[in-house]
Amino acid sequence: MITGGSRDTQLTWMDAKFEGTAFTPRYGKAVEVNALWYNSLCHLARYYGGKNTENANHYLSMAEKTAANFTRLFWNDKPGYLNDCITPDGTIDTSLRPNQIFAVSLAFSPLSPEQASQVVAVVQQHLLTPYGLRTLPKTDARYEGNYTGSQSRRDRAYHQGTVWPYLMGHFVEAYLKVNGFSRKSKKHAAKLIQPLLEHLAGDRCIGQISEIFDGDPPHKAKGCFAQAWSVAELIRAYNMIYG
Repeated sequence: MITGGSRDTQLTWMDAKFEGTAFTPRYGKAVEVNALWYNSLCHLARYYGGKNTENANHYLSMAEKTAANFTRLFWNDKPGYLNDCITPDGTIDTSLRPNQIFAVSLAFSPLSPEQASQVVAVVQQHLLTPYGLRTLPKTDARYEGNYTGSQSRRDRAYHQGTVWPYLMGHFVEAYLKVNGFSRKSKKHAAKLIQPLLEHLAGDRCIGQISEIFDGDPPHKAKGCFAQAWSVAELIRAYNMIYG
């Protein structure tokens, strides 16, 4: 597994820090980082297949060990979702966050089909909004529903409830995967991205998607009014549905 950082570092994409305070440090083993690690090992094993047997077996063995450790450390059986982070001393951060969706959406997943379906269901129930995924559920005591106020307050809210539209692409991919890319699932996914398509066509900056939205309804657009990865992930989701 990949580990790194400390309590004072903002190591992952949840990188808000103000006057020395990292609001979401997520140090140690972060769930999406290790999902990406497993995915990369599988790609390497496939790449070397038929080219270099020794290398192929080496990366396949690493991938198998990573998958076993991933499910052992991250799978939280009672609520049926993935823990967010494991600190170096073994402390488990059980926060319900959208980072776990990468463990389903990527080409290679360390999860069983049943676990993948559970992750999608929990994320859909607690984090999905018309404009992307919340970074914390409303039931979490740290939840901040509005990105507003001073720099300190905005940075605190940045990944503590604020909605990120770029995550919609990975949610759509995960949702379609666990439903076998069926016609019915594509029809539902089309409804999920419709609010973002309308935002793209006529809200804030035409032809662009905002960086973030408030976690609370009516989910006002906030932050940068033209964010590249927000647009790119919407295009990717659209192509998965209609392509």
